[in-house]
Amino acid sequence: MNIGDINVKEAIKKIEEAMTRKDVPSDLKAVMEIMLLLIKLLLQRLGINSKNSSKPPSQDPNRTKKKNGQNENQKKRGGQEGRVSDPLKPVDNPDEIIELKIDLSTLPSGEYKSTGYEKRQVFDFSIRTTVTEYRAEVVENENGQKFTAPFPSEAKGFVSYGNRVRSHAVYLSQYQLLPYNRIEEYFKDEMQFPLSAGSINNFLQEAFEKLDWFEHFVKSRLLEERVIHADETGVNINGERKWLHGNTSLNWTYLIPHEKRGKEAMDKMGILSSFSGIVVHDHWKPYFKHSNISHALCNAHHLRELQRAWETEGQEWTQSMIDFLLKTNEEISQNGGLLSKEESDIRRTRYREILKEAEKEFPPPEPSPIVEGKKKKGRAKQTFARNLLNRLRDFEREILLFMDDKDVPFTNNLGERDIRMTKVQQKISGCFRSFDGAKIFCRIRSYLSSAKKHGISPSDALDALFRGENIFTSK
Repeated sequence: MNIGDINVKEAIKKIEEAMTRKDVPSDLKAVMEIMLLLIKLLLQRLGINSKNSSKPPSQDPNRTKKKNGQNENQKKRGGQEGRVSDPLKPVDNPDEIIELKIDLSTLPSGEYKSTGYEKRQVFDFSIRTTVTEYRAEVVENENGQKFTAPFPSEAKGFVSYGNRVRSHAVYLSQYQLLPYNRIEEYFKDEMQFPLSAGSINNFLQEAFEKLDWFEHFVKSRLLEERVIHADETGVNINGERKWLHGNTSLNWTYLIPHEKRGKEAMDKMGILSSFSGIVVHDHWKPYFKHSNISHALCNAHHLRELQRAWETEGQEWTQSMIDFLLKTNEEISQNGGLLSKEESDIRRTRYREILKEAEKEFPPPEPSPIVEGKKKKGRAKQTFARNLLNRLRDFEREILLFMDDKDVPFTNNLGERDIRMTKVQQKISGCFRSFDGAKIFCRIRSYLSSAKKHGISPSDALDALFRGENIFTSK
């Protein structure tokens, strides 16, 4: 790492060499050791950014902001080469046909006859409010008793909001993450009728209650999967730090909020404790307390941590490991998602060779010293890079499982994507006002995410929910 014109790594190395001289007083050595430790700790913290850790880009030090219209790779505007486009396609039965006649007076003089037409289609939409009045017949028998035909469930009062208003408001709130006042403004400006924050909250509560069945349903479906992803992230609930946990797969999403981050919350979800397949995660230690599951570790985390070990501690071996992981993943993609047994063995041997090179470059710390005939308590202090090296050595099977199992991905990106929108919600709203609000968000979001994974749009999924239909009946 360089600060200005100073190579900090080289400067520290010279100081360490000077401290080995016999003419340096022992008390000065002790002071210098403490100062070097503090400097190394500060450098490690200064060197942490979004490319070598899990920090978001917004927290990068000295972050350079893009100029207007500038993108990250300096690419030209518009579609890029190789992009598969999805253009508008003409329909066979347009809603309206307008015939355009030629004004013959604008043409040169002569005789003309019609030979056909050219056609173009314009896709547009209009927002229109519809009001449906239900007139329930009333009959009376010979005894004066009156009977009224039943109204549909959505006609709850003399005037009421329809199911599509309910589903659209929930869609804007829970999928597009608009604040209540923005939704109020939208309905007032575009629909020309009022919708209060209280009504929006009632719609969310109604959707939450209608999805009570889904929570049990999605758990049972996730337990049938062979590979699931697990992740967790901090959330702000009424000003307090809580946690949102996610268990997801290619087909299903299940999110819940919890007071804690560890095994207690995982057991509350009721999936990992009963699951017998493979769980992809980021090496959070409580996951390993579930002895009934197999583990696969996220290599996106390893790549960032290897980069951090290189930038903050100058570990040369990390570059070889980064190159190994990236090339292995590329080769797997080119071979249809799986390596042959022979190629897998070659790759595994190379992995171990890199770790042997790392041990030579970066030997383990000296054991705790013996003072007055007694060994100092506790483990010897280890750096970030040393802890990473130990993990790569001890969890070889979990790290390289993606080479030998086609269903195991290289990263835990799926699990991270499924909880990522929670961060967007927090940026917009700042926090959840209550724990119940977080539970509503998680249940509805789980339903909409699962619907999208089955090719069902969020709007259609919510329309079906308020009509009382189960979109997963055949799943």
